[in-house]
Parts: sequence; C-alpha cells; structure tokens
Amino acid sequence: MSEIERESMEFDVVIVGAGPAGLAAAIRLKQVNPELSVVVLEKGAEVGAHILSGAVVDPIGIDRLLPGWRDEEGHPFKTPVTDDQFLALGKSASVRLPNFAMPPLMNNHGNYIVSLGNVCRWLAGHAEALGVEIYPGFAAADLIYNDAGAVTGVVTGDMGVERDGTHGPAFAPGMALLGKYVLIGEGARGSLAKQLIAKYRLDDGREPGKYGIGLKELWQVKPENHKPGLVQHTFGWPLDLKTGGGSFLYHLEDNQVAVGFVVHLNYKNPYLNPFEEFQRFKTHPAIRGTFEGGKRISYGARAITEGGWQSVPKLSFPGGALIGCSAGMVNVPRIKGSHNAVLSGMLAAEHAAAAIAAGRANDELEAYENAWRDTDIGKDLKKVRNVKPLWSRFGTVAGVALGGFDMWTNTLFGFSLFGTMKHRKPDHATLEPAEKHKRIDYPKPDGVLTFDRLSSVFLSNTNHEENQPVHLQVKDMELQKRSEYQVFAGPSSRYCPAAVYEWVDADGNSIASDPGHADARFVINAQNCVHCKTCDIKDPNQNINWVPPQGGEGPVYPNM
Repeated sequence: MSEIERESMEFDVVIVGAGPAGLAAAIRLKQVNPELSVVVLEKGAEVGAHILSGAVVDPIGIDRLLPGWRDEEGHPFKTPVTDDQFLALGKSASVRLPNFAMPPLMNNHGNYIVSLGNVCRWLAGHAEALGVEIYPGFAAADLIYNDAGAVTGVVTGDMGVERDGTHGPAFAPGMALLGKYVLIGEGARGSLAKQLIAKYRLDDGREPGKYGIGLKELWQVKPENHKPGLVQHTFGWPLDLKTGGGSFLYHLEDNQVAVGFVVHLNYKNPYLNPFEEFQRFKTHPAIRGTFEGGKRISYGARAITEGGWQSVPKLSFPGGALIGCSAGMVNVPRIKGSHNAVLSGMLAAEHAAAAIAAGRANDELEAYENAWRDTDIGKDLKKVRNVKPLWSRFGTVAGVALGGFDMWTNTLFGFSLFGTMKHRKPDHATLEPAEKHKRIDYPKPDGVLTFDRLSSVFLSNTNHEENQPVHLQVKDMELQKRSEYQVFAGPSSRYCPAAVYEWVDADGNSIASDPGHADARFVINAQNCVHCKTCDIKDPNQNINWVPPQGGEGPVYPNM
C-alpha cells in the first residue's frame, strides 16, 4: 500500500469504528477539548449498518457521557425492562429459575431494550454536532508506522481493485489519515486489532481470547404475543450439556421481538451448525408461541468476545489504544458489552486528550492501560471472570450452577473461591476430528418459523462487488483440504452463518459431511459474508484470514 501515492489528512485523533466505543471516545474528546480535531472511520455504508447486538443496555456509560439524554426528544431508549425471565430448557419442557436466586448483577431492571444500531446513529448525531468528522463507507485497511515503530495513522482501503489485484477503470486509492493517537474500536476480532496484538505482543501473559457466535432475528409479532419490556434468557436445549450457549428474547416497542442465539465457539463437534441450532431453538414449546402469526423482518450474525477479565490484552501500544470489543470487554453472563465499550472509549479519550495537552504524540498511553482494571469496567468484568471457564470445564448443569455461586461470592464477599481460572485452549484448538463425532441431522426449514441461510442473508441486505479480491484469505489451500476437509469434515460449511463456504465435488454437489472425495474443492461465496469473523476464529488451523472488503460493503442492518 505504501507504494501508491495517497492523499493524506492530519487529525489529533483518528478513531477506527463508529460503534459505541468509537463514538463515545469521539464525543468525550470534544467535550474535554473542543479544539481537538477528531475523525471516525466506519466501514459500513452508514453508521449503524454493521452494528449487531441483542441488545439490553445498561445505561451507566450513556449516563456519564450524555447526562441529560433522558430529556432529549427522539433518543433511542424507548423500552425499559419490566420483566426478567431465566429458563432452563429440556427438549420439550422448561423450568423457570427464580429471580431471587440470580446474583444482583443479573437483574435487568433499570436497563433498556434497544436497537444498538439506532443508538450508534444517535451517538453519531451528537458527535457531529460537536464537530467530529465521521466517514462512513471507508474501511481502515492498514496501519501506518513511523521509523520508531509507533502507529501514526491508518490507510483506508483502495476502491476499484479487480479480482486479480489489478487496478480497474474505477480505481481510487485509499487515503492516509494521520493522527497523534489512533484508537481502535473495530469490534470483536478486528483485523487491525489482530495485527496490533501480534506486532506488539499485547496478549503476552493473558489467557487466549474466547468468542461466541451470536445470531439474531428481528420479528414483527402479533399484538397478543407482544409484552413490551420482557427480557427472557434461556440455556440448555437444543445444545447438549457439554456445549455452551443460550438464547435471548427481547420485546421492544412496536410489536417487535429480537430473538437471538449464542453458541460458544469452544465447541468440539465439527458437525455442529450454530445457525441450525438457532432455528431448532425457535421450535421449543416455550418459545414458538411468541412467533405464531408473526413475520421475520431482519437477520444478522456477529462474533462476541467472551474471554473477559483474564483475556483482555494490553490496551495501549505505541501511538494508540484498543477500546470496546476490540479489547474484549463483554460481560458474558449478562450478555452485555456496550456499557463497557462506552466507558472504555471515554477513558481512552480522556488519556489521549491529556497526552495531547501535555505536548505528546505517537507514544504509549500507559496510564489508560494502568487505569482500566480499577474502573467500573474492571469491577464489572472481575466479578464474572470465572463464569466462562467454569461452564467450559464442567458443562452446562454444573458449570452454570458453579458460575452462579461464584458470582454470589464475588458480590457478597469480594473474592472467589476459584481465584482466577484459566481458559486453557483458544477456540480453534477445541475442535475434534470428525471421526470422534456423529453427524447431526437437522430438520428442513418450514419457511414460517425456521429458515435456511440464503434466505436469511437476503434479509441482512448484504452486498459485495463480486469482481474484487476475495476478502476471506485462505493462506494454504492444500492445508485446507488436507485438514479442514479430510480431518474435520469441512466445519466451515456449518459454522459460517451466511453460507460463505462450501466443499463440493466435481459436479458442484455439497460433500462437507463426507470427507473422502479426492476431487473436493473449496468454494468461497464471499458476496454472502455478513462480517461476523467466525471463520477467522474457528478455523482449526487458523488458515482463514478475514480482511475488510471495499468500504461500504457487507450487511446493512436496519434496527438491529
């Protein structure tokens, strides 16, 4: 990229990602010093286009960022939580867990059911009113370093590059955006964050990053099935007791219900299909009634950071910092991260503004790294640090019970009998060879309650220019066939929630479940990609590298 002549622009702070963390950082920078020049890059076609979350939001971050927001007209926090329900599901029955048994931090009263995409659109309006420049449709594709090895800016992706890498007739080189500090808020498993963690060894001494895949649908339901403010979480069926995950149903305004399913990506069975598990979940007797007579109006999927306290990498690096889900600040049992994203963006902004005021630039914001564990972010994550490893180690029944006990002891006494547990393996290393497992026969979709992946991708409004380099880079195609296909029976054809990957024979027939074909061919339908990053995480050989396509491409999520 450096060989191409590029236009450049200089700012005090460059922020990558117009999510809750990036926009909170931008707003806070201008609140601290209105004279600072701040730019936010967003790879989606518009702010909010790539934002996908449940979401029930703890307003602690918004309260601190915009204290008077409740008096604003048109704010997106329209539906306060009025009822919390926790269900354990068997195949045909369910048991509701008593609310009094749940640790206080699991209480959602005082929180709001929202579209996080709409929250980001609203935050973007506040940022622009303060003078922040926001550039949607520009993907940050690479980093710029100075001679000392510090980050000094980012390069946006080139447009109009042909599939073979040549410059097409519409070629336009990306721009160089230079800053005294660069804040990375790309969300879970961001491509630049991954580079920075590797280059500066930010994960030294930390546990491996852990992830889940979250799938979500938005439904318009019949008025008699709608209960505004109801928050319902489940665990158990259809997953077996050794596989972590669960669901959510959130009743928003206007007869809308957000339904989602999360599968922890440390699962072992290569035949497991998270999308199909989600579809099966909706058929449970305790669930399906909500959707009878309703209409599915949107679909999406996104990886979720689940490592928590012990997996958060070092947040500062020469020239900038990681914020939000790029830093891995999701509270797993609460299924919440946006509050910590906002708080981390604010904290990083305050340290960057102080450094600039002191005449500094492109050095390390060590005070930010040293501070976060003693803030509300650290307090939030520390209390739940053992929930994920306990679940992974002891399975759903014992693991959830022990996790609840551990949250109670942390809340009441400020310590854990388990100390701080390790996560052990990264998620890609947990997959076992296909020969150790049986295939899972999933029922065919009925098109009413359950659906296939391609019709679902259609609802995500995903679009990519086909004649561009494939942004899902397979490093070694022979390794992909020798291992991913022949040993693991092609799990990429199942873990991808958008039917991007296929293993086919010479006639184009799917053969992923039968890893004995000598003429097997790996097909990548990159135009289907919803940017969830699951392949980058779960490929057993770490042989797939997700990089941004041309800016503005991918899903366009309305109200998600």
